[in-house]
Amino acid sequence: MVYNVALGHTGNVEDAEEITQDVFVKVHQKLDTFNEDAQVSTWIYRIVVNTSLDYLKAKKRKKRWAFMSSIFDKETETSMPKEFNHPGAQLESKEALSKIYMALDQLNERQKSVIILAKVEGKSQKEIGEIMEMSPKAVESLLQRAKKNLAEILKQNEGL
Repeated sequence: MVYNVALGHTGNVEDAEEITQDVFVKVHQKLDTFNEDAQVSTWIYRIVVNTSLDYLKAKKRKKRWAFMSSIFDKETETSMPKEFNHPGAQLESKEALSKIYMALDQLNERQKSVIILAKVEGKSQKEIGEIMEMSPKAVESLLQRAKKNLAEILKQNEGL
């Protein structure tokens, strides 16, 4: 479950593995902060979503730094193509999945997370609300906007 959510956020096996390790370290370190009235799975989902988003933010900062460095240092190579690398994907569907994950990356963090939790993890709006600390109505609204934005991005990229 942790690995799948991380993989959904990153689209990269190595990054998902690193996030998975980080999540279990955090779970162990924060075990004393767990509210026993809540479900363990909800608590862990919240940790993996937040850890995944933090990881992606840090990675973007590194890319920006590498880009800025390359402007002044011509020997630095900054071409880092986004490639979808999911072990469960069939070869013939890899290209389509790659396009979807590239489009997902263009959504804001909350929209990306809600799509992953709803469509990849199959969570209900109530469960997503608990994970993302939102009301079910807010989740419904966010999910609708995310679907609409994802469809628009995919349509725009279709012509490329």
